Amino acid sequence: MPGPVTRIGITGHREIPEAALSAVRSGIRAELRGRAATTRALSSLAAGADQLFAEFALESGIQLTAVIPGMDYETHLGDDAVRAAYHRLLKCCAERVQLPHERTHEEAYYAAGRYIVDHADRMIAVWDGAPSRGLGGTADIVDYAHLTGVPVTVLWSPGVRRA
Repeated sequence: MPGPVTRIGITGHREIPEAALSAVRSGIRAELRGRAATTRALSSLAAGADQLFAEFALESGIQLTAVIPGMDYETHLGDDAVRAAYHRLLKCCAERVQLPHERTHEEAYYAAGRYIVDHADRMIAVWDGAPSRGLGGTADIVDYAHLTGVPVTVLWSPGVRRA
């Protein structure tokens, strides 16, 4: 009989430099390995870390919950390939949480990040350690997780910085 369910959330950069990608991929896979029966994954399905985490969760047989920021989210996801990946992943989700509309995009991203932390037992952060470049960025969500006592595993390659 499987043990209690662990909910793992993701926060991370939309652009992951090639020099960090291998460490991030192997780190996510290691965090999810052998957990299918007892784990749920939470992601906003944005470009970069969110979509990578969602892909690996689904490959591992882990149920995925999409947490959609309260805004015109799809128009801000990125190019056609990113939007296509978003739609494909969204169709595979066991659950979809549509958050209430926020006044600004940054407030919507921050609300989605907080929701994920509030509903996770632990977080994975694909993060270079630098401050956020706007409200709701990875550093803000990591800070919020620390504030609320949710453990965070940071995945990155030492010395690699984003552009």
